[in-house]
Parts: sequence; structure tokens; C-alpha cells
Amino acid sequence: MRPYYDQLLQEFQLPLTNPVLVFSLVLFIILLSPILLKRINIPGTVGLILSGVIIGPHSLNLLEKSSAVDLFSTIGLLYIMFIAGLELDVNEFRKHRHKSILFGMLTFALPIAIGFPVCHFLLNYNMSASFLTASMFATHTLVAYPIVSRMGVSKNQAVAITVGGTILTDTAVLIILAVILGYSQGTVDQDFWLRLGISIAVFIAIIFLVIPAIARWFFSNLESEKHSHYIFVLAAVFFSAFLAKLAGIEPIVGAFAAGLALNPLIPNSSALMNRIEFIGNALFIPFFLISVGMLVDLRVLLNGPMAMIIAVTLTVVALIGKWVAAFVTQLICRYSPAQRQLIFGLSSSHAAATIAVILVGYQARILDLNILNGTILLILVTCIVASLVTERASKQIVTESTPEFPENGFERDATSECILLPISDTRASEKILELAVMIKEKQSLNPLTVLTVVPHDNEAELNVQRARNELAPMVNYAASFDARLNVIATIDYNICSGVSRTAKELMSDVIIFGWPHRRGFIDRMINDVTESIISCTSKTTLVCQFTRPLALHRRILVICPPFSEKEKGFEQWVRKLSRLAQEISIPIVCHCEKRSRTAILNTLKKLQSGVTISFESYRNFREWEDIATRTTHIREDDILVFVGSRPESVSFKPFFAQVPDKLEEHFADISKIMIYPAQFESRELAESYGDIVANPFSFSRSAVQKIGRELGGFLKSSPLQLNKNRKEKEKNKGKKPD
Repeated sequence: MRPYYDQLLQEFQLPLTNPVLVFSLVLFIILLSPILLKRINIPGTVGLILSGVIIGPHSLNLLEKSSAVDLFSTIGLLYIMFIAGLELDVNEFRKHRHKSILFGMLTFALPIAIGFPVCHFLLNYNMSASFLTASMFATHTLVAYPIVSRMGVSKNQAVAITVGGTILTDTAVLIILAVILGYSQGTVDQDFWLRLGISIAVFIAIIFLVIPAIARWFFSNLESEKHSHYIFVLAAVFFSAFLAKLAGIEPIVGAFAAGLALNPLIPNSSALMNRIEFIGNALFIPFFLISVGMLVDLRVLLNGPMAMIIAVTLTVVALIGKWVAAFVTQLICRYSPAQRQLIFGLSSSHAAATIAVILVGYQARILDLNILNGTILLILVTCIVASLVTERASKQIVTESTPEFPENGFERDATSECILLPISDTRASEKILELAVMIKEKQSLNPLTVLTVVPHDNEAELNVQRARNELAPMVNYAASFDARLNVIATIDYNICSGVSRTAKELMSDVIIFGWPHRRGFIDRMINDVTESIISCTSKTTLVCQFTRPLALHRRILVICPPFSEKEKGFEQWVRKLSRLAQEISIPIVCHCEKRSRTAILNTLKKLQSGVTISFESYRNFREWEDIATRTTHIREDDILVFVGSRPESVSFKPFFAQVPDKLEEHFADISKIMIYPAQFESRELAESYGDIVANPFSFSRSAVQKIGRELGGFLKSSPLQLNKNRKEKEKNKGKKPD
């Protein structure tokens, strides 16, 4: 019995060495620390750092800096930088890249300008030690970034320029470190600069050219292997970090660059992004924060007054330098006080690059022990201050930037938005579901609704059960997006009636379904489901066909006919396309008239959208052939969007009815969306014209036009007509278009 107790006691000897016990302790800390400290209003990030201080080798000595802890810590640091690059709003960054460069220069130069005189004249360090310590003030680690991500303000312009400035200043400081070390060793010469320049150029080429090309091929050809996508992303991140190390710069630069390179291929609302954030925020990033706390040794304060003076001086100077940089940036860029505080909060924390600079300087005997100990205290204080300031500023920005929506009697609050997805083929509908997740209002409390309509016959109940079983994979697929899904299988005499009735029952705002398969002449005439659904509903309706994963598209090409801005659902479809463009980080090219252009720009300004948009004008929208000849520059990776309308609406043109057939004929291999904006329902119009009670005859002009089109298409396929068309084309070959 005695050997058993001895063995048991040996397992609990401090510091703990059993890997299973060590991992269990860390998981309990990750679980309980944020929950307990949240009750006294301490951010979870600060709680994890303080937990690391308590269990670290300089306090209770429960854990020591072993190889396993170092591995998980490194993964967590690289994960933070990778997610920062991945979540960066590329459109916003490109739009304000000059501001990001400006902040990078300020947050690099001002802390050095403030810190160098303090270290050299006040603390009496030599030139090399003073400059290296001052350069440490310029670095910062995005320890508080998980807070802005959780608060939903990661797309804010202040966050974009801070993240961009982070990579600029850290890269500059690490290059300075290499130069100072080379200078102290006497190896800074022409070969040093040539080798550094070539290695960085090769690194940039591999990261931004080779890896995205491989990723695009991988995501296209292995679309069904969802778990392999995550493994591929992890491999790309750590390979990029390794390449950065080979190039002579820090691995955190490589991880951030990998995030930027893969940013266009991983939408923020995608299942892959959900997996990346979940695993990082649940395991790797908390592990890194705990390891930062384990570096802190509070006993350095007891090593005499000089140690305390140096530690306090370094901490105060570091915070002042970053605050001044944020303040100057606010004045130049005209940001709000909350955005200034957000910039300061994100850029004031020191951890990874700071440790790298100080440890290397200490090992090279450029810095002394007091600087090293003072830096440890600086890390603890700045991480706590950064977390508190960032959380407070994020809350203030969220309350100040509540999106405005049109105030009219027909659009509801974003929290009650409901999207209906009529489904017939579950495999073909995965991209439709992904689109719905991307364009759905983030504030909406309603789940996405998937609908299937079964015929009302003797086997109706059996068909309902079978339909629900077939839709079960859709529920699992939605779970990978962390999206809620409401599945409805209803009985009706026809699909149109079932969709229309369900849309009214749920008060749906948007209806999205797949592009119909073309059938024979008779079937299309008597049972065109698409036209029936569009005609029997007044909701904004999107008919979609995607020939490749959404993330692999490079542009949204919108054809917007005249008077589209007069439709009721105009602002709604502009908002949806803007959200889609932001999710997959691609620009919008819109072909429209001047009045539509003004209305679109006003809507985007009201939405505070940072999407990149350009315009091309069309003078004539009378014939589809005119549009087809003017859009010959359409590429295979475009999403072609045509904004149509329902008959009797203000922007309707007779040729709209031909557009779906023409799109399928000319652009079969290109992703496309037909948009039918919401229109005023008949009951709404009846309130203004209450004395009119007669209904129009159902066999309308549009029906006659439809029959004429179908017969014309049938006759055009005859040999005589084809020969006649060929002669007319040869005759008009030299004529210019009107």
C-alpha cells in the first residue's frame, strides 16, 4: 500500500510533470478563470494572464516553462496574429492603407523618440542599450484582439489600421534588432543587407503568390473534405511562420502574412472560419495568455529600489508612448474618442515581440538584469491595461455605431429578419445556405428557415417524413456555421402555393432558392415554378446558381436597370450585396444609370459600408443583346447579378422575362443571381384605392408575350430560320451597334 501512496504523491510533486495532469490543470483554468473573474468585471483575458502569474514558476510553481507549454504558447501567439490577418477587412484596409501606414510610423517613431532620452539620460544606459530598449517600446502584441473579435467590432476602421500598424512596427523593430546584433558582432555589411532583402522578397512571393494558388486549387477540388480544409490552413500558417524565420524576421510576421494571403478565400461567416475561431479561442489563445503570465516574477520588485524605479519607468514610458501615438492618429484621421481608446488599447499591450527583443539583447550582453526584470512587470501591467481599455472602448463603439435602417412602414427591425430557403436538392443547396448565412443580418434573432413542399396526395404524410429525413444533412451543415436552422416540410397542392403561404406565415423578408433546371417547352409553359413563386410573393427574392465555392469569386458584377432605385426593396438588395462583398472581400462593379448610382452610394453611406464599388454607365437597356455585347469582359470568377423586377412594377421592362434564359444560354459556367426586389402588396395599394374592387383578367399581356417568346424560340431552332439568321448576321457584319 505504501508504494501506491508514494507513487501518488510523486505525481503531485511541484512543479507538475505528468502531461495529462498538466493539460487538465490548464483546461480547468481556461474554463473557470473567465467565469469567476467576470463577476467582478475583470476581462477574461486579464484573468488568464493573472492565472498564469499565480500558477507560474515564480509563484505557486504548479507549472514550469516546459517544452509542451512553449509549444502551445507559440501556437497561440501565431494563432492570434493569423486570426488578426484573417479577420482584417481587406476592402477597408485598402481604402485606408495610408492611415494604417501613418499609424505604423507614429506608433514606431513616437515611443522610440520618447523612450530613448529617458533610457539614455535618465537611466544612464549607453547608446546601444538605450536604443534597443526604446525600440522595445515601439512593439506591441494584439493580446486584446480576442476582445474586439468577441464584441463584433473587428471590422471597425480603427481596428484595421491598428492591425496593419502592428505588423509594420513589429517588423521594423525586429529588423532593427537584427541590425543592432549584427553591429555589435561586426557583421553589418553590404552582404548582410543584400541577403536580408533577397530573403524577404522570396518570402513575400511564396506567401502571396504560391500559397493562395495552392489554397484555391485545394478548396475547389476537395470541396467535400471539410476537415481537410482546416488541416490545410494550419499547415499553411506554420509553414509561413517557418519561412519568416528563414527570411530573418519573426514567425509572427509569417503568421500574419498567411492570414492576409488566405483572407479572400475564407469568408467570415463560413464553416471553416467558425472552426478556426472556435479552436483558437477555446484552446490555443488562452494557453498563450497563461504562458505570458508565467513569465512574470513579482519578486523583482524586492531586488532594491533601482529595480523598482526601472520597472515603473519602463511601464509608464511604454504606456505614454502608445497613448501619444493613438492621440496624434486621432487628430490627423479625425477619429472619435472611442476609436482613439480602441487604438490605444490594442497597441499598448507588450508580450511576444517585446520578450524577443529583450531576451536577445540580454543574451547578447547589451541589456542588464534590471531591464529584463522591469520588462516582465511591464508585460503584466500593459496587458491588463490594454484589456480593460479595449473592452470599454469596444462597448462604446458598439453603442455608438448601431446601424440605421430605413424608417418606413414596410421594413422591419434587423433583429426580426427572416430568410426563407425553399429546398428541393439538398446537395445543390449547400451554397445557397452558405449565401444565406453570409447576407443575414447579424442582429437577427430568427433562425434560417428551410422549406420543402410535398404534394397533397394519398402519400402526403409519408412524403413529409421522407422530406424531413432528406433535410437532416442541412441541419448538420448549418451547425458547422454555428447557424440555427428551422426545418419545415409542408403539404400543399403545388410548390408555389406552399412557398407563398409559408412566407406569409413566417413574415419572411427574403426568399432564396436555386436556379431551376430547364425543361421542355410544354412543361415550361404550364408549370414554370420560378415564375410562379416570383409572381405569387411580394418579398425580395434571389434566384441563385453558383458554379464554384463562394470564397473563390473575385468580383460581383451587377446589372441595374433604370428606375431600380424606385422599388420598395432597393435598399434591401443593396445591403445584401454589400454584406456579401464584405464577407468574401471582393469589389462590386455596377452597370447602371446616374440616378441609380447616386441612390446606391447614398445607401452604402447610410450603412457605413466599406465595400469597394465602381460604376459603369449604360445608356440603353431596351434589349438584352445590347447588355450582352457590352459585358464581354465578364470573367469566370465573377458573380453576375441582374436586378430584375416583377410585372407592373415601376422598373419593369418586357425583356426582363427573357433574362434568365439568356443568362443560362450565354453564361452557363458563371455564377449568377437574379434579384427580384420586394414590391408593395396589393392589400397595401388597396388602402389608397379602396373604391376599386374589380380584379384584372388573369390572362394578361405578359402571358401573351410569354407564349410569343416560346413559339419564337421554337421557330428559331428550325433549319430555315437558322439559315436566315446567318444571312442577316453576314449582311449586318460591318454595321456599328446603335
